[in-house]
Amino acid sequence: MRLVLQSYLPHVEVLEAASLEQAVRGRIEPPALVLLDIQLQGVNGLEGIGLLKQRWPKVPLIILSSDLDPATARLALQRGAAAFVSKADTAEKIIQVIYRTLAGHLPVPAGATPHSSASEGDAKPRLTPRQCEVLDLLCEGLSNKLIARRLELSEFTVRGHVQSVFVLLQVSSRAQATFAARRIGLVG
Repeated sequence: MRLVLQSYLPHVEVLEAASLEQAVRGRIEPPALVLLDIQLQGVNGLEGIGLLKQRWPKVPLIILSSDLDPATARLALQRGAAAFVSKADTAEKIIQVIYRTLAGHLPVPAGATPHSSASEGDAKPRLTPRQCEVLDLLCEGLSNKLIARRLELSEFTVRGHVQSVFVLLQVSSRAQATFAARRIGLVG
């Protein structure tokens, strides 16, 4: 999974842990996202959702599982997971769920057709207040490091917000994001 994440998200730092205890030990800054396997050493992933939500209440959490039982998925979502993804899904589908979750969208349910924002013309995407702050500073030409300093966030968190903004604007570079944000009136 690490290799898949790094190939699709080359600018994102991917950290791994074999257990929940190892994942939270020594970590001061909350991550941008947690991808949690149900099969963990010690506390299982379903039990761990509550622990992680206590530690990092605002961090979206995606459950990754080989268990395809709808009851398991429902339980994970009830306990606070933002999404539930099957290990049998394609890498593209898993990455799509990660992007949508980082962007603040609920994942598209299985069998549903994703809503294309291209059909909406120039409708403004819905950014969180933090994403708006990051976008404004990105449009000023600031690097992730400078944005992190200005907003008192970790550089890792800023990278996650930048990637989310790219997804929402359907762009792949800072220049494209700036152009798109100005074109649709998100920034002056």
